[in-house]
Amino acid sequence: MMSFSLLHSPHSLNLNLHPHAHFSQPSPFPMSILRRLTLTLRPRLHHNRHRPEVEPAAESLFHIAVDISATPDLVESHTRAGQYLQLRVPDAPKPVFLAIASPPKLASARGAFEFLVKSVKGSTAEALCALKRGDVVELSSVMGNGFDISRIDPPEKFGTVIVFATGSGISPIRSLVESGFGAAQRSDVRLYYGARNLQRMAYQDRFKEWESSGVKIVPVLSQPDDSWSGERGYVQEAFKKVKQISNPLSTGAVLCGQKEMTEEVTSILVADGVSGEKILKNF
Repeated sequence: MMSFSLLHSPHSLNLNLHPHAHFSQPSPFPMSILRRLTLTLRPRLHHNRHRPEVEPAAESLFHIAVDISATPDLVESHTRAGQYLQLRVPDAPKPVFLAIASPPKLASARGAFEFLVKSVKGSTAEALCALKRGDVVELSSVMGNGFDISRIDPPEKFGTVIVFATGSGISPIRSLVESGFGAAQRSDVRLYYGARNLQRMAYQDRFKEWESSGVKIVPVLSQPDDSWSGERGYVQEAFKKVKQISNPLSTGAVLCGQKEMTEEVTSILVADGVSGEKILKNF
């Protein structure tokens, strides 16, 4: 067993403690394979000030970082955006699967994993969001193949990449965008990001940075207030209105979020001639 410290690093205004990997089934793995982590509060990763408590990232959502610097094998096991692991909080009924929100380079540079977690009443995620100094959690090894970007490379050949995320599904998409996938070398990279309203939309403070890397952000709100002038409804509906797929053979897509959304978007893309092999998911 090895000790780790929990870094509570709520980004700026509203982030979301993410339950994605959207997996909350009982663990198929014996918890004996999980690492026991002692959690202590640490400075925010992106700000020069200390936060003694977990802060909301967005409505019902929180940002948490776990210090894994003492276990280089765990650091090295995170190699691709979209990977996930299991986390268990003592006394919680079952572990949860969580996608890693931070890019692999953050683990290498700072020895930390960051997660975006949604607090759901009575769940392990709620217990995770309520952790205090000295509390203990257990982490498994990193799992999954993540997003296999090689399937939509090189950028010159696959100039259009359309990314879809809903709710806490933005977590591994953050990892993808900040890992870099040649967005600036592609002609059309769009991220359709759906949430109920702006209060539930994480990473708004990162949008400018993401757009500067070549990713056009298209926020889509299903229940916005009257002042909202952007896209309304669901991401698949917003995409269907414009599509703008000039060449399906040079188009790729990345999906993460609600099952209904991923299935409907996949059907739309395939019907328009996009190869199913070029539609990437992290599970």
